Amino acid sequence: MSQSTTAGQPAGVRETAEASTSQPPLVEERPLTPADVSGALEALLLVAEEPRRSDDLAAALGAPEPVVRQALAELVRFYDETGRGFELREVGGGWRYWTREEHADLIAATVLEGQQARLSQAALETLAVIAYTQPISRGRVSAVRGVNVDGVIRTLLARGLVEEAGQDVDSGAVVFATTSHFLERMGLRSLDDLPALAPHLPEASALEAELGQLAAGSAPAATPPDDNAPEEPSGATAGTTHDRTEDSQ
Repeated sequence: MSQSTTAGQPAGVRETAEASTSQPPLVEERPLTPADVSGALEALLLVAEEPRRSDDLAAALGAPEPVVRQALAELVRFYDETGRGFELREVGGGWRYWTREEHADLIAATVLEGQQARLSQAALETLAVIAYTQPISRGRVSAVRGVNVDGVIRTLLARGLVEEAGQDVDSGAVVFATTSHFLERMGLRSLDDLPALAPHLPEASALEAELGQLAAGSAPAATPPDDNAPEEPSGATAGTTHDRTEDSQ
């Protein structure tokens, strides 16, 4: 007696296949608990090479972003309350581990010694002008600083701290702006977190007046000499990422 078939399969084989596909998975799926989310976030952030956005982390975990953001806030609180030697910060639009600022001297002496090529004072001042007036053309930066900044801007471009950001509407000159890498290295969430200019630059009051002139649309007169001398060590650091071996900008 012949057996009935469907799509070329004997009935017995077809029934066995259907039964196997209807079996429950070997690992039972369950909702993520807060502890699961926190542990997974720690693992992801520990190996992150750059800040991770909360929506990116949520997608990786398959969890709602509000749940992930709450877990991140709890981790920040936990690390602060328990006095860990590292902290979790939101910088440059994402989250990353940093060693605490009070341990910066220890890290510099034992881990980063000889590995950091720091920006010269000229480069720091040029970077400040770009950061506080961006987008700004090379010519206007030179006018503010009173020197030729071609070489310094090349250095800042090479280090990923600034980037070309289009052209000036009036002159057609290329304008520059800071990058997300700049925010990360400065430990800032956004440009709104930039500190007041005066405490950080020599003769900053005069420089702020010149920046105000730029904002009003007029550049101060200057005959720029060359400012492309080799960089000298500069001392400012503001915290260290957990794997930081790059410039302490």
